[in-house]
Amino acid sequence: MELNIDTIIRLMSVGASALLLLLIIAGRVRRTLKLPLIGLALGGATYLINTSTTLRVPHSLEAIVDLISIVTPFWTWLFARRLFEKDPPKGWLALLGIAYIIGWILARWGDSLFLVGFYIVHILSLILIVDLIYNALSGLKDDLVQKRRLIRIYLPLLVGLQAAGILTYELVTSNAVPPPAVQITNASLVFALVMFGGLALLVTDPSLLVETDDDKKETKPENNLSPIETVLQEKLNAAMLEGEYRTAGLTIQSLAAHLNTPEHRLRALINQKLGHRNFSSFLNGYRIAEAKEKLADRELVDLPILTIAMDLGYNSLAPFNRAFRAETSVTPSDFRKSAIDQN
Repeated sequence: MELNIDTIIRLMSVGASALLLLLIIAGRVRRTLKLPLIGLALGGATYLINTSTTLRVPHSLEAIVDLISIVTPFWTWLFARRLFEKDPPKGWLALLGIAYIIGWILARWGDSLFLVGFYIVHILSLILIVDLIYNALSGLKDDLVQKRRLIRIYLPLLVGLQAAGILTYELVTSNAVPPPAVQITNASLVFALVMFGGLALLVTDPSLLVETDDDKKETKPENNLSPIETVLQEKLNAAMLEGEYRTAGLTIQSLAAHLNTPEHRLRALINQKLGHRNFSSFLNGYRIAEAKEKLADRELVDLPILTIAMDLGYNSLAPFNRAFRAETSVTPSDFRKSAIDQN
């Protein structure tokens, strides 16, 4: 009876994955998210078939189904990274792809090297899942988009329970066939992940998933302010004019406390009315503007860039360089040289 329940859940999940795949292909999903979402939907379906004791695919398709199945954690990780605007370097993607293919080949045809391939795939997948959970939760406080904040909570929870749980189980048992209860739990969690993906596509803020002319463009601010929002914006502007943005370690919580306003109200103002998705992008707008003034000032030409960064609230030079380059497409040193030469 348990195996029948397991098969039913797997068939439901495969069907849901097929519907999700159609939604992704037919919908205007952002280009950066479409490929990982397709990989996630296909991977979830093939994983359920590949790990089933009752469902089978034709022998000629077993190898490709196995490959699509084992790279599911990669697509899940890439989807989360891009959704949270932490797109990994292209070099990482190439190296990860090569590592997965090597592990797959060794595990499938390596004979005596089966365990080497098995451990490559599983350890690599666990590392990606841990990175996903870390990036989701570490960016929770900085994220201003309420619906994406919910994804940051529930996606790591589901992925942690299913992917990390089953990967750890398989590592400990060296890929032994799990008992029926574990199979049912695993299939149920995959089904929950697929349903979560479908709900994310249907109810999430369209600016996060729907394709736009510029994926990096901040959301368009709304101009209609309520009386409460008008007063709050005036207080916010006054605090920024006083240089509050220079405070090291400034968070949305501490700024809300400084303004004596509820945190959720300040989040909504900065996101929905001022058009910023992350609190750091809001702060960087002020910080980089002042940095550009100082770097272009001939009187401050001897002032070290590190000092400028620290004075503006950055804890080190690296995050300042990243923020400056993201805003201007050049390094602070190159900007200073160009500005001084032009003056």
